[in-house]
Amino acid sequence: MNIHKANVSNHLLDRVSHWLQQAALNGENLETVVTGFCERLAASGMPLNRVHLSFSMLHPLYDALGFTWLRGQGVTVEGYRADPSDDKPDRFLLSPYYYLLSNNLEHLRRQIDPALPSEFPIFDELKEMGCTDYIAFVQSFGETSGQGMIGSWSTDAQGGFSDAVIEALLRIQNNLAVAAKMAVLGKLADNMLTTYLGENAGKRVLSGQTRRGDGETIRAALVMADMRQSTVLAEKEGRQVYIDTLNEFFDAIATPFSRNGGEILSFVGDGFLAVYPCGRHREPSQVAALAAMAATRQAAARMEELNAGRQKRGHPDVRYGIGLHVGNVMFGNVGLNDRLTFSAFGAAVNEVERLQGLTKKYTQPIVASQAFATYCGGNWVTLGQEKLRGVRQKVTVLLPGEDNMRLDNAEAVKSRTLETRSEAEQVMLLYRNNRKPQPRDLIWNKLLQ
Repeated sequence: MNIHKANVSNHLLDRVSHWLQQAALNGENLETVVTGFCERLAASGMPLNRVHLSFSMLHPLYDALGFTWLRGQGVTVEGYRADPSDDKPDRFLLSPYYYLLSNNLEHLRRQIDPALPSEFPIFDELKEMGCTDYIAFVQSFGETSGQGMIGSWSTDAQGGFSDAVIEALLRIQNNLAVAAKMAVLGKLADNMLTTYLGENAGKRVLSGQTRRGDGETIRAALVMADMRQSTVLAEKEGRQVYIDTLNEFFDAIATPFSRNGGEILSFVGDGFLAVYPCGRHREPSQVAALAAMAATRQAAARMEELNAGRQKRGHPDVRYGIGLHVGNVMFGNVGLNDRLTFSAFGAAVNEVERLQGLTKKYTQPIVASQAFATYCGGNWVTLGQEKLRGVRQKVTVLLPGEDNMRLDNAEAVKSRTLETRSEAEQVMLLYRNNRKPQPRDLIWNKLLQ
């Protein structure tokens, strides 16, 4: 047990508050704000041995992000992708946070006595850490906002938190909320643009490339993919089965094309366009084509796994077509003055779309242009020459040979581990504007403790 009894220095706490203000003005990210705040607060003499903070993110795919700071160990970022199909709410229902939210309380304090039964399961863990006192809190970022902060302070000081320390924590909590709200808003903007535009396009928009007509001509390896017989599936199975199947399809086939320099620019109906930007010389074009080919191999392997699973469940295979090409594209903003889209346009985009359509004629799931095959190298089988609408000369259509479609061990491992989650994905359902949570809304984990 820590026998140190802290005398709160208002001067040092003011320095922490000043740092939070500067962090907000500088646009620091949420992890920097939380880490800097916890370390500075501890350095000011506050007797903290554990701090937990979670923030709702209003992310289109995920809801919140959580941080746990331990004295001498720094901050860890934890969480889970929100999954409404999960059915294990017990840990959250037995947490101090649920007690706060369900009773519309802002704070809950409990002094921890190792000799007494634990009121909440998290107290068993805190007892092992030697904690003597615990304060949980909820703070909204605005009455009409769906965003907020929820967290807890723990100490191992003998006798727990003094009144002076509690007063100081309540005061500094508001300053933290302001800085965190600014960081959450920044993260929200980044999350939205990355999710809807892609990482590269999102960064371009955030950097100020927002006027209609803003853009540039770039060279890229292009990938166009499409799900077959989707209309028949939608009419036969209904809306929800169709949407679920489409998401399964995208999870399997599209994921590899958002790694290793690739970026999915747009989803159109039951297909998507991915690009691998590169320089105009031969070597960078080869690198882009090889990366696109590697992703194509992984996508084909993942589709085999998807269909094997569907066969076991008695569902029909999902068929697909992929077209591969290399060319110059216009990359930028087009649309109305008040409604823009950021994507790739031009003759090469039209050509890869029509190439992808030829997979139906040749009954092959993957075809490529001569330009792509030349840069990619390896073995290819010529299927024929086709007159593409809008293209003067006939285009040679090729099928990747066995060597080009064979996964090596490293690629096979990568294909299986593509689901590794980024920081934005390490999330969980947290808090909805001080309303009582419903069982269907809950994602439970130690983050909520």
